[in-house]
Amino acid sequence: MADQGKSEAGAVSSSKKAKAKAKEKSKAKKDSQLILRLDKEERDAFVELCKELDTSAAREIRGFIRKFLKKNSA
Repeated sequence: MADQGKSEAGAVSSSKKAKAKAKEKSKAKKDSQLILRLDKEERDAFVELCKELDTSAAREIRGFIRKFLKKNSA
């Protein structure tokens, strides 16, 4: 039974390490900004909806850009 606890702790530790590496890798890539002018009510509604959906506005916009580029690139 004690061995099971050790293996579970090892799995949690490995998972944390993998997440930390992925976070470092994604942070390294993001070195530019895109500034947009939006209507305040529209921006606020978008940010609020993202919160309700447990995501971020930046994540959704980055996803849109990736999909747009993939769809429209030669």
